[in-house]
Amino acid sequence: MLFGSSGIRRKYGPELVDIALALGPALGRRGGASLIGRDTRTTGPLLNRLISAGIIAAGGQVRDTGVVPTPAVAYGTREVTTGVMITASHNPEEYNGVKLFNPDGSSFSGDQQLQIEENLRLKEWMTWDSQGDIREVDALSPYIRAICESRSPLGGLSLILDCGNGAGSVASPALMRLLDADISCVNCNPSGHFARPSEPLEEYLGYIGNLVRKRGAAGAVVHDGDADRMMAFDRRGRYISGDLLLMLFVTYLGAREVVTTYDASMAVEEIATVRRTPVGDTHVSAELTRWGTFGGEPSGAWIFPEHSLCPDGPYAAALYGEIAHEWDIAAEIDGMPVYPVLRKSLPCDQALEVMRSIGAESPTDGIRLAEEDGWCLIRASGTEPKIRLTAEGTDRQAAEAMLARGRALLKSRKSA
Repeated sequence: MLFGSSGIRRKYGPELVDIALALGPALGRRGGASLIGRDTRTTGPLLNRLISAGIIAAGGQVRDTGVVPTPAVAYGTREVTTGVMITASHNPEEYNGVKLFNPDGSSFSGDQQLQIEENLRLKEWMTWDSQGDIREVDALSPYIRAICESRSPLGGLSLILDCGNGAGSVASPALMRLLDADISCVNCNPSGHFARPSEPLEEYLGYIGNLVRKRGAAGAVVHDGDADRMMAFDRRGRYISGDLLLMLFVTYLGAREVVTTYDASMAVEEIATVRRTPVGDTHVSAELTRWGTFGGEPSGAWIFPEHSLCPDGPYAAALYGEIAHEWDIAAEIDGMPVYPVLRKSLPCDQALEVMRSIGAESPTDGIRLAEEDGWCLIRASGTEPKIRLTAEGTDRQAAEAMLARGRALLKSRKSA
């Protein structure tokens, strides 16, 4: 399986290089121009050149925008045929990969992915006098300008900004300053060597709360490697879970029709009409083309369809700053309904096979066990060799019971 739940990802090595070599011509045969960007990973320039060469050899046009966040490529794709982002998102530095976008900012659908996989086997090349060309373009400035035009000035609001040494480093500091935020930057050097694990999880961000309190800031915003994700801290230095952040955005935006994933808290259903999809922003954005005014998932991927159908970390950071400028977010969070949510990741080299053995039609979509007082989602990670379990209950005992049911199901099948 070439594509996972969010594009193509592999540890850097011969397999990924071969994929890049084959992917370029497959994209070039689609015709038109491809906008190519990359995150800060040190393997990005090589993969960029391999893919670009293949596109040109197949007669396509390359528009290279250099290091930018993934949502900047998605936003800029409205001017071309295909968006190509070289990134492994929140994965560790040794990974890299590719995300593909349509002109509306949505990720390639399953059918489009299958078409690309079929075209990888073709060996047709254009003649020497029918080659495409490559040009450097600026996709970052129009993207930042569009966000500034959509969100309100922040009036000197004090915020901590942690870009994790990823692609957000070239966008969010400039964006927040243009919006008149007083930001303190952490890990905003786009070196490609991550000072912390790229995924913006609470256990990796223990230093942020103290910085917020010491600075007396209104909060903090945090990105992953390609800045398609954004997580946040309130003015008390508390990490805001993805479920609470989802409800905060829903409340502030007045969203009545919300798309989220099967692993999101049932609490959001108390404030909006909700449609659920399998985990993965591709599924959320696909549903938003048919229904809904806002979408997101607890991992920190927030989609604003009036702006783009791609999860957008810098846009979410600007929105969070706007909310912090107008509301006491800590007090809002205190008043929200909360049910215990437990999340576990189990290393498993045969995650796909194990999930199929317990009856999952799609291993990365997984199986959801549900009772009146809780549920458990068991699924293979689409980006790492892991099985992920998420359980929620009306109280902790119910959540733990559902998590135990999921683990027991896995244990019985793996030992069979």
